[in-house]
Amino acid sequence: MPDIDLIVAVHTPQRDIARAVGSALLGTQARVRVTVVCHNVSTEAIKPGLGALADDERVRTVGYDDALRSPAGPFNHGLDLATARYVAVLGSDDELESGALDSWLRVADASSAGAVIAAVRHVGGARVPSPPARPMRQRNLDLVRDRLSYRSAPLGLVSRAQFPDLRFTPGLRTGEDIAYTAALWSAAVNLAYDRHGPAYLIHADGAERVTTAAPPIAGDLEYLEPLLASNTFNGMDAAQRGSLLVKTMRSSLFGLLYNRPLTEQWPASERSALAVVTTQVMSELDRTPQSDRVFSRAERRLIAAMLTPDVSAERLLSLVQERKRFTSPGAWLTPRLRDTFRREAPVRFVTASFWARVK
Repeated sequence: MPDIDLIVAVHTPQRDIARAVGSALLGTQARVRVTVVCHNVSTEAIKPGLGALADDERVRTVGYDDALRSPAGPFNHGLDLATARYVAVLGSDDELESGALDSWLRVADASSAGAVIAAVRHVGGARVPSPPARPMRQRNLDLVRDRLSYRSAPLGLVSRAQFPDLRFTPGLRTGEDIAYTAALWSAAVNLAYDRHGPAYLIHADGAERVTTAAPPIAGDLEYLEPLLASNTFNGMDAAQRGSLLVKTMRSSLFGLLYNRPLTEQWPASERSALAVVTTQVMSELDRTPQSDRVFSRAERRLIAAMLTPDVSAERLLSLVQERKRFTSPGAWLTPRLRDTFRREAPVRFVTASFWARVK
């Protein structure tokens, strides 16, 4: 039986699948099986791209057709086929630094970890500063204290013994991993972080990454309804739910504004949709006492504008920039000064993100 079942989902022969698969096997000492799931494309179309790896006994190529543009289906199919002690996923555009799987497995075995969070870098060296965990923290991480909600990609290892039935949210074009990671970070025993080990490397050379196009708001946030209705979310304590909701506001909702900078991309229908989903998130935050106190004064002004569809798009986009203008006190200070040094308020959050990028 392998130690690790690594699942790679691919949906076009144009991906450099040999780079991804080869990075997982070259020089790896752990017993690894790579499952290449050919999503809505024939295995015969994908195998030539594997080259000699197509005949490697550690590689199996399987088909999965569901006619959906969602990465959840092929990843879940790979999870259904897994028998190893640990599972991991790898994007077909991406690769692993040499020794990554061995390093993750050593960390997992040393601490009997329910999951191991991998270090992540962009090709070229820039470290991805998520999660902005407590400095130097590598063992027994906590969803709230280590701000784990900001790592929504399940990159690393997951114990099948602890999470035999955990699956990605089916059918979603984007956000399929948010409920998955919420379950991991809130329930994993001995959650570990291979902070200084070989990294998961993100490439940007794919011709068509499934999760980068910007659909209407209803599509971009389609994960939110199933997340809020899930047993995972409703089984969390108030602090955990609050942390996840604050991250949702900052990364997903504020992110919508950064990803749609042109005023013509904000017709009345989209502004109304933005107000509806902002209301939904803020209403959930009302059920988690004090969680919303971490927003800065600039963030509060932005949220108020998001809740008001007749505020001009120009004003809305100006507030987006103001929220990130850290030469201004409003970007740092909360409405109540005594909340300024809360864990997820900008002073501590931005500082932790800086250290996560450099250490």
